Amino acid sequence: MTTTSPIGASTAASLASSSNPSGSTANASTGLSQNFNTFLTLLTTQLQNQDPLSPLDTNQFTQQLVSFSQVEQQINTNSNLQQLIALQGAGESISALPLVGQNIEYNSPTAAVASGGSANYVYTLPSNAAATTLEVTDAHGNVVYQASGETAAGSHVFSWNGKSAAGVQMPAGDYTLKVLAADNSNAAITANIASVGTVSSVGVQNNTASFTIGDMSIPMSQLVTVNPTLTQSN
Repeated sequence: MTTTSPIGASTAASLASSSNPSGSTANASTGLSQNFNTFLTLLTTQLQNQDPLSPLDTNQFTQQLVSFSQVEQQINTNSNLQQLIALQGAGESISALPLVGQNIEYNSPTAAVASGGSANYVYTLPSNAAATTLEVTDAHGNVVYQASGETAAGSHVFSWNGKSAAGVQMPAGDYTLKVLAADNSNAAITANIASVGTVSSVGVQNNTASFTIGDMSIPMSQLVTVNPTLTQSN
């Protein structure tokens, strides 16, 4: 009679873990099903060819089935968490609907400029600076406007009219503000920069609620304030 060696618990665990429960839930479920079918085929073969004088230990069966059960529970947990995250994002998006058409300040140095339009930025210096230079760059990183900025510590508003230093109106697009500040010892000072824009819509992207400003999608987590008071300081 042909006999086979028992399927060890490590073999079953290997088949179960290869389902990758931390990855895509759908792929993990498919992988678990395929591996479980393989396990059953091997187990059936074992039972058909086991040595009558040394039957298989039922404790091994139990351990092997527990391994698959644990992976299945992990996959189900991941699936439930993904559903909860998706529902949370949808709920946040619905709650943000009243913000459509409102101006918001958000944590990003990039603002959307419409054709013939302008942009507003808010930059904050953590300490006094000896000199501050403001640069506006286009989507390709080209400097289109440059001016001196405020040097006092605190928040300052910079309103850019959308024109180059030569007075040429720049085309519609996304423009980024850079703040180059240094103290008396010429050490660089890092400023926090926010932008202001009008919300055209809200939605969910990658399970995260977001605002649409121009052609940009802004995560709700970047929201600073609604309808900020903008007093030009530079």
